[in-house]
Amino acid sequence: MTNAPQTIPSIWRTLPQPVIGLAPMDGVTDSAFRHIVATYGKPDIVFTEFTNVHDICSGRLKALDSLRYSEAERPVIAQIYGKDPALFYQAAHVVCELGFDGLDINMGCPSKNVASSGSGAGLIRTPNLALELMDRTRKGIQDWADGQSLADLGLKSSALQAIAQLKAEHPELTERQKRSPIPLSVKTRLGYDCNIINEWSDCLIQGRPEVIVIHGRTLSQMYRGHSDWEAITLATQHIRKYGIGVLGNGDIQTLEQATARIQESGVNGVLIGRGALGNPWIFQGIHQVHEAFSTGTPLKLRTLEPSLEEKFQAMIKHAKCFEAINGTERFVRMRKHLGWYCSSFPHAAAMRAHMVRTNGSRDVMDILDAYLKTHMAVEATASASTST
Repeated sequence: MTNAPQTIPSIWRTLPQPVIGLAPMDGVTDSAFRHIVATYGKPDIVFTEFTNVHDICSGRLKALDSLRYSEAERPVIAQIYGKDPALFYQAAHVVCELGFDGLDINMGCPSKNVASSGSGAGLIRTPNLALELMDRTRKGIQDWADGQSLADLGLKSSALQAIAQLKAEHPELTERQKRSPIPLSVKTRLGYDCNIINEWSDCLIQGRPEVIVIHGRTLSQMYRGHSDWEAITLATQHIRKYGIGVLGNGDIQTLEQATARIQESGVNGVLIGRGALGNPWIFQGIHQVHEAFSTGTPLKLRTLEPSLEEKFQAMIKHAKCFEAINGTERFVRMRKHLGWYCSSFPHAAAMRAHMVRTNGSRDVMDILDAYLKTHMAVEATASASTST
């Protein structure tokens, strides 16, 4: 990444410029969704859902589900959250052990349960603790790179067994052949209940993350209103003086918007979140963005809207991928994704009402088959009427 420190090997400096990635979203960016996005669009980098450091270190296997990934998703960053420095130190070892390309600390989640406990965006109110978490995380990364094992950490045997089981069930989660430090980044917001990004970024700079991701809203805004890209621009100008990369985040629905935001704000890149919901194709064409920036020529996107058949095939593939990873007993978590796909075609709302009650990929295929048969019958009737 432009102007990034040259002290440790980093995935960030190997990425195409500008960086266009998939933002972490709780309850959304699970392994199945990330795999589908990688299949249809392949962002430059992806982030996992955030995972609580306590869950990582306690060894609850279900809690570790969010740390599963496939090779197709690489480069992939693990995002963690919490407020206990000792657990961040241990969790950093686990993230490295599972072969992630980087580690990100969530300092921006606006959820009431998370922030009120002092985690996520709640850390904006405790800058000293935020710095301590970054310090202990970096120390954990370095100690792992220097050869310290999970057993040396003093993790409970149940945690060691759960992590070993996760690796055994998913052989793609392989330990790196050569132990080396992975980069540390932070994702945050403009402030808690008002914009204090200038003061807050001064604090984060002291923690020496390689990248800071800024969502252009305060915690109190949640996702209301518009993302403040003027604030992101001013913060970027300041942060990059210290050799730290900046990614902007908020209200990006297309690659054209991503390009405009990068040009206007001077960020090293952007993360796209809600714009990818039901739209894994959104990243198609990012190589054209890279080319435009590298040559200084106007962006000329050559992308096509997915056909109805392509959209339906993606829904089936996504549902089957989710089932393969999570089983049908947790298919309820897949329903929202199916609902997001249901837009921009005739009777999409009616289909959405059916999709949010599905219990497996078989249900999805039955609904789509019924729709296609009805759609074809209507078209045949219309064609016959026209011909007469």
